[in-house]
Amino acid sequence: MTARTAGAAEAHGADEDWRGWREATADALYGPAGFYRGPEGPAGHFRTSVHASPLFAGAVARLLCRVDEALGRPASLAFVDMAAGRGELVTGVLAALPADVAARTRVYAVEVAGRPGGLDPRIEWLAEPPRGVTGLLFANEWLDNVPVDVAEVDAEGVARRVLVRGDGTERLGEPVGGADAEWLARWWPLPGEVGLRAEIGLPRDTAWASAVATLDRGLAVAADYAHTRVTRPPYGTLTGFREGRETPPLPDGTCDITAHVALDACASAGRLAGGAGGDTG
Repeated sequence: MTARTAGAAEAHGADEDWRGWREATADALYGPAGFYRGPEGPAGHFRTSVHASPLFAGAVARLLCRVDEALGRPASLAFVDMAAGRGELVTGVLAALPADVAARTRVYAVEVAGRPGGLDPRIEWLAEPPRGVTGLLFANEWLDNVPVDVAEVDAEGVARRVLVRGDGTERLGEPVGGADAEWLARWWPLPGEVGLRAEIGLPRDTAWASAVATLDRGLAVAADYAHTRVTRPPYGTLTGFREGRETPPLPDGTCDITAHVALDACASAGRLAGGAGGDTG
């Protein structure tokens, strides 16, 4: 059991104060007053490869051109940016495309926050990815912010769901069961050692499979902080970021909440989705 986890019998406060990390994170990041709804956006708190250099957008634009050639230069070519932030990547990709490719490209920014002012009018701003398109779907550091529940092994060797309050205090809840338990058994088996933790990645598998399935033809790419079955961290990776610094994950809307992605599980789900080919890295 971790230092931040209290036993169920020792917990204080009303039961309604305790929620699984998935529900708590969803509200903290994407609720009406959520972290990602703020006017400053992610760039106000941390820099990803998108914000660090225009070279990244140029590389994605070149990948889109390669996809275009492989697809036979379709009349309408889509570029879909998942979790587009304030449109930094789509703006950079559009600027880096050759004129003949840009003329045929429809650019979609998928983001829960509202459309920022001054964005290129050619960029379509959506809450969900468009369906039935042909081209490139690109998910740069999206999946690590898809909320997940956390499991922890108790003193009897049972994997239980971790519950949390807004101040970050944790306790153990019911044993993990159903589809979540099946996912753990396949992708992140937990030995019976007390305190071992895992982030249950099933919602991310589902999200990635749904994204891949929106493509009629083309390529879906996910790039994220990740691990595979042979490199799973024994205590998970759940953490927070605020103003450029790592911080304890508080589900109160004041910080980003992230956990590394079991990309091998996501890739398997994407292949089973029956859509276009997906790639993860």
